[in-house]
Amino acid sequence: MEHPIAFVLGGGGVRGAVEIGMLRALLERGIRPDLVVGTSIGAINGALVARDPTLGAIRPLMDAWMSPEANSVYGDSIAVQLTRLVKTKTHLNSPAPLRRLLERALGADTRFEDLPVRLQVVAASVERAAERVFDSGPLIDAILASASVPGLLPPTRIGDEHYIDGGIVNSIPIEQAVTAGARTVFVLQVGRIESPLVAPRTAVETARVAFEVARRHRFARDLATLPDGVVLHVLPSGGGLDGDDSLRSYRRMDTVRTRIDQAYAASSAFLEARDLGAPDPSTES
Repeated sequence: MEHPIAFVLGGGGVRGAVEIGMLRALLERGIRPDLVVGTSIGAINGALVARDPTLGAIRPLMDAWMSPEANSVYGDSIAVQLTRLVKTKTHLNSPAPLRRLLERALGADTRFEDLPVRLQVVAASVERAAERVFDSGPLIDAILASASVPGLLPPTRIGDEHYIDGGIVNSIPIEQAVTAGARTVFVLQVGRIESPLVAPRTAVETARVAFEVARRHRFARDLATLPDGVVLHVLPSGGGLDGDDSLRSYRRMDTVRTRIDQAYAASSAFLEARDLGAPDPSTES
């Protein structure tokens, strides 16, 4: 394998739907991964493409995103969420719907070793205040750990440690892909890095900007320290949607189809302009 290809799928909640459009654009042009690295929602999408690194992965991805479980992950009423928060003191939502979604899409007993493409999943260890890269053993718990958004879902316990969303430590895990030997890296990101940051004017904006600075500095460092011989392509998301900066935007499942279509169009044009891959005539409409 002279030039291993990695797909790096970043975190970003419901905005992660754009990664389906990006994956379709890549797979239609015959670009397939030798390694998949994912964080948070990128771990979920990444596991499905590592399970089937062909266009056949798009339908299961769509089914997962459009499933009743997906709608119910954050779909409880505000009253139910607040009741749960009072009871647990740590989180608004139950992890049960997400676990059911993953078990149905990937198989309850699936292990990393069962996947035809190597997969790495990034989570944040609470006890060690450090990132953890899962690449072996049970798959579902590792993905849940990577996607355990603080405050929305409880930490996931694996062994003697508790894990929270991998985006806290590494939202777009380029370094892991390069360390694992990738020489061509396709970055599937949800669009936040495409938007410039400006000084905040409200308390809500202050929190959002602070989180974005924390999220983006690692990405910027990885770009600046990319080794010679590694080619990196950052796929475009197609742009954000009105309301993306709202505190309730993480519940907006009605935007999924629009995000997918926009990212597919933008990423297809990006790949064509750079003459990357060749379109499969059988997929053209």
